[in-house]
Amino acid sequence: QVQLQESGPGLVKTSQTLSLTCTVSGGSITNDYLFWSWIRQPPGKGLEWIGYITFTGSTYYSPSLNGRTSISRDTSKNQFTLQLSSVTPEDAAVYFCGTYHPGNGGLEFGSWGQGTQVTVSS
Repeated sequence: QVQLQESGPGLVKTSQTLSLTCTVSGGSITNDYLFWSWIRQPPGKGLEWIGYITFTGSTYYSPSLNGRTSISRDTSKNQFTLQLSSVTPEDAAVYFCGTYHPGNGGLEFGSWGQGTQVTVSS
């Protein structure tokens, strides 16, 4: 039901800030009790959770990325945005936006976008 679409630059230079936007349809980032999330998959590696923003606007970030991560939202556009500062080549990955919801064993993944590949250049 919920559909998500990532957008943003596919190439960012080292030390600059990556900004990606997730546009949500079929759901509301303010009304649906979900964790509106960003995850990424580096080449040859598994999925890495970045952080989320809740329907109330509360945010939480992965401890490993906390100092460089900011997730915000534009409720009028039903969008939420990832800002990742001071990027390095290690940040190159396919970035996904998606939803998590509480489950018996913790957060469970719901819907996700198609992903957008981000390359980091020197």
